[in-house]
Amino acid sequence: MRKLSIILIATSIIASAITANAAPVPRESVPCNATEHQIVVAESYISGILDEVKNGMGFADAKAKSNRIFFNAWLNGQTSGYSYGELTAIANNAIFQYRDMYLRPNFYIENEEKVRAIIADVITQYANGEIDYAKAEFNARVKIYQSVNPAFNPDEEFAKDTCYRDIPSVDNSLFTIARKLILETKK
Repeated sequence: MRKLSIILIATSIIASAITANAAPVPRESVPCNATEHQIVVAESYISGILDEVKNGMGFADAKAKSNRIFFNAWLNGQTSGYSYGELTAIANNAIFQYRDMYLRPNFYIENEEKVRAIIADVITQYANGEIDYAKAEFNARVKIYQSVNPAFNPDEEFAKDTCYRDIPSVDNSLFTIARKLILETKK
């Protein structure tokens, strides 16, 4: 009996340690309409999968695994009232970002300071409360586009029909880094 109690206590300690060290959903990857509670609910289901992705699990495998988990949770009414679609969007974005960071870790390290320099004035305006998050994100996108093509004019380009826009080609991960830097200013 005593031996069984020791084994159960050791197992519960190990299980709680694994859960405490699980990977969080990166806030810069979530859809713009996601609430903090939705993120917490999604995180509670997929943090183990995010750990596996950080250690090399493929995007398709992780996405399939998380979709199955969310679908079963939704069928059993365990999603705190959130829909399958809301939670899987959060999960898929997080899985994509962790997979990208696994495949290209140097890209994120090398470009963080470059992006910080490009959007320094946007970060300052957001930190001072001069602009809200949506405006800061838009201004950061424009600054990144203008770093590639200084002649880029958002008023002119976004007024055009989608097929006629001349928007510079930029790696989408630069926008993720920009969102991360903007969010870090309010911590």
